[in-house]
Amino acid sequence: MSKRTIDYYTSIGLLKAERSKSNYRIYSDESLADLKFIEECKSLHFPLDEIRRKIDMRKTKNIRESEVEKHVSAVTQQMKQLNSDLFDLIPILENLDEHQKKKLNKNLSMLRSALMNSLLNVTS
Repeated sequence: MSKRTIDYYTSIGLLKAERSKSNYRIYSDESLADLKFIEECKSLHFPLDEIRRKIDMRKTKNIRESEVEKHVSAVTQQMKQLNSDLFDLIPILENLDEHQKKKLNKNLSMLRSALMNSLLNVTS
């Protein structure tokens, strides 16, 4: 990620930075975690205002029920879209050779495990 991008995220308030005596920005571990989260959201094509809302939800322990329902609805819609996208890929996947299929299955298994762990953490 470029310095310019980090500066932009800081200027619009997505990232928080302290200032050193020399006026350099110092980012906390929390800000670095936020930066990683922002990049994950950007890879999923979320707009910055949605990313800001997600960051606020992560940090706020007192979330209104309507916000939770809205978020669950958005995630459900994304899952439906991903399922549809995967269905469209089936003809392509059937033409992969065995090495490609094994590699893809390994990647999908890791993602599936991560998703299940996230869901279990939320529901427990």
